[in-house]
Amino acid sequence: MFHPRRTLRALLPPLVAGLALTTLPAPTATAAAALTNGGFESDGSGTATPTGWSEYGDTAASYTESGGRSGSLRLSHWSSSAYRVETYQYLSGLANGDYKLTAWVRSGGGQNAAYIALKNCGGAEQRTDLPVSASGWIRIVVPVRVTASQCTISVHSDARAGNWINVDDLTFAPGTSGLSVKGADISSLPKSEARGGVYRTASGSAGDPVAILRSAGMDYARLKVWVNPADGYNNKPRVLAMAKRIKAQGMKLLVDFHYSDTWADPGKQYKPAAWAGHGYGQLKKDVYDHTYDVLSALRAQGTTADMVQVGNEINGGMLWNEGSTANWAQLAGLLNSGYDAVKAVSPSTVAALHLAEGGDLDGTRWWFDNAVSHGVKFDAIGLSYYGYWHGTLHDFQTTLDDAATRYKKPVFLAETAYPFRLDSDDGLENIIDLDGELVPGYPASTTGQTRWMNDVASIVEAVPNGRGLGVFYWEATWTARDGNGWDPADPSSGNGWENQALFGYDDRALPGTAWFRHR
Repeated sequence: MFHPRRTLRALLPPLVAGLALTTLPAPTATAAAALTNGGFESDGSGTATPTGWSEYGDTAASYTESGGRSGSLRLSHWSSSAYRVETYQYLSGLANGDYKLTAWVRSGGGQNAAYIALKNCGGAEQRTDLPVSASGWIRIVVPVRVTASQCTISVHSDARAGNWINVDDLTFAPGTSGLSVKGADISSLPKSEARGGVYRTASGSAGDPVAILRSAGMDYARLKVWVNPADGYNNKPRVLAMAKRIKAQGMKLLVDFHYSDTWADPGKQYKPAAWAGHGYGQLKKDVYDHTYDVLSALRAQGTTADMVQVGNEINGGMLWNEGSTANWAQLAGLLNSGYDAVKAVSPSTVAALHLAEGGDLDGTRWWFDNAVSHGVKFDAIGLSYYGYWHGTLHDFQTTLDDAATRYKKPVFLAETAYPFRLDSDDGLENIIDLDGELVPGYPASTTGQTRWMNDVASIVEAVPNGRGLGVFYWEATWTARDGNGWDPADPSSGNGWENQALFGYDDRALPGTAWFRHR
């Protein structure tokens, strides 16, 4: 589990019995100011201590072997019995400043801890956990500020019998990383509170959930907008009221236009009833007017939107059938109407386009290649990625990196979530409620939920050229309340998502809220 800004002083005695893996032997005189043998290619397969590296702990569990990411060899940690081992390299003579370690990793999961750390650098230790990825390589980064002209690069495993990791192609160079967006969609909150929903701190004190999430580190909130929903929620007046609460907590605001009276997603992009008979020309005006109306009202009350989604999960287009991807020229016109309205209200507001299926490289390329060729204007790309539906973490990283590089735009994870348990807190079956639906290596537990969020955040943080903006958790506050369900026209519907909220069945903020403190 990621521990931001956890400071471990050099030579600190171990707090528990066992190996003091934070206490390294004195550095050797061969230490250099540049990383040596970061690809583990300097030795043959089976080398216990690769050139330039040192080991501490159960050293037999650390060795090189064939199957490197780009070369012939890689570093592996594995043993048939439980083990704790650290493979490390000490650098000295460094110019003080900001540095970033980049590494390619794989892990079978199951460890008590498996991470790469930068420590003894003069300030707080920084570490990044290894995401669970049994086949595809994942790139992770670890930033640090060197203030003592030295730094130790550490590959650490505290593992059970049979657990394994692979590490390869490490680089250590000047640079920084981190996320500017650590957010959540809290659109469900007003209706939950109206139906008696209570939210508590981890210690059990009742409080304002927006303030509770802010205190956990959340810095951005996402709100969806429907045109004329049956239940009177997620419309302009409700969004205006929520925006005041969000901005009062010092958070930024993302407004997510669905251009519908109900949910819009890849399977349904239906026009709002008030626009039902409108042709393409009128629909362009509808999109502009609705977008401008909501955003200008937000600006007028002092809560200007910081980011806007022009459409929600528009893989198949929006405002069917006129705005279907079967007619890209018209879809482009509708999207540009939304973009123009965003900029007319506030030129500095980021206008994003949002697709689902964040692990679908080919589909994402097809969509954005068409958007670019038809002159669609956008500032950023948002992708939904749910690991139980949208491919592996490797697939997600590949798609996200490609979008950032191919279109030279910032990218963000617009929606993700993970269950902290499988059973239901209301009468409706949960959407994810079976062990077989889970992502391997991520149990349905508070620990599994927290690890999932930190690992997807690490993948966004590692997007090349600093183009990874951040992550939005989807529906952090959607706890089980009668009538606050999926169907706005059904006052008795349940939601099937309460096991993926960031508040537990006892209404307390979950350990998973710790992900908001990711770098």
